Amino acid sequence: MRRLLTAALIALLPLDAAAEDPALPGIADSGLIEANGIRHYYEVRGQGEPFLLLHGGLGSSDMFAPVLPQLAEGRQVILVDLHGHGRTELGERPMRYEAMADDMAAILDALGHEKIDVMGYSLGGGVALRLAIQHPERVDRLALVSAGYAHDALFPEILEQVTRLGGQMAPMMQDTPMYKGYVAVAPDPDAFPDLLDRLGELERQPFDWSDEVRALRMPVLLAYGDSDMIRPEHAVDFYQLLGGGLRDAGWQREHMAQNRLAILPGLTHYDTFLSPETVRVTRGFLDGRQTRSDWAAPAQN
Repeated sequence: MRRLLTAALIALLPLDAAAEDPALPGIADSGLIEANGIRHYYEVRGQGEPFLLLHGGLGSSDMFAPVLPQLAEGRQVILVDLHGHGRTELGERPMRYEAMADDMAAILDALGHEKIDVMGYSLGGGVALRLAIQHPERVDRLALVSAGYAHDALFPEILEQVTRLGGQMAPMMQDTPMYKGYVAVAPDPDAFPDLLDRLGELERQPFDWSDEVRALRMPVLLAYGDSDMIRPEHAVDFYQLLGGGLRDAGWQREHMAQNRLAILPGLTHYDTFLSPETVRVTRGFLDGRQTRSDWAAPAQN
């Protein structure tokens, strides 16, 4: 576990801060795309069927570097730094999930993708969920890691902490990987306090997307650590809103919902995105692989 936590901290540092791991799939394309007044950094790695991969708050696409070789195995991964994060500018626009989802739709347009698999972690999971809600025709399969559908997804003490987030915290964060990673690559390194203000303001906006979640029709995977900051009750409620966990699936899985819920043992909110088990579960889902015990399979004549 100590090695996993160390890797999580290192993952928050930009790839530019150290020699890039030779195991990483090469960059096939990268650059800036303007979407709704914000210039977004993106890069494309690997080859195969593409999927969009969205990072967590106060991080960047670089945070996936330790597991990107596995995530990109046989697939092409499109990584985008979200509004105000990494190499994407902060601009003057408020930070909103709905706006960031529209950003992703515009970026998919620019890259020529009509419909695509999407995976998002934490903040990126919220953006991925809004993309599926606002632009359902653009999302084929949706994998959400450590993300909620409502403001009260977090344990109360964590919710209180994130709603206090603001620029006043910038001086005490200067020795953290989040700050060091930001200033190493941000278009305006001095904007870190402003980023904290925007994120804090975002977190103070109450939301509940339960009615819109019920309307989703694409296959959805929900994945959480068993020690996540997302309450386990919320994870189950989320799954049930999607039609899962409402009845026994049946001997031949005839009543099984198309959506999936994974509670991953020994993981927290701060390391789910780095876990090989998360990679196994999410890639299996995005690739459409199903697990089934032999004894449950239909009899062969």
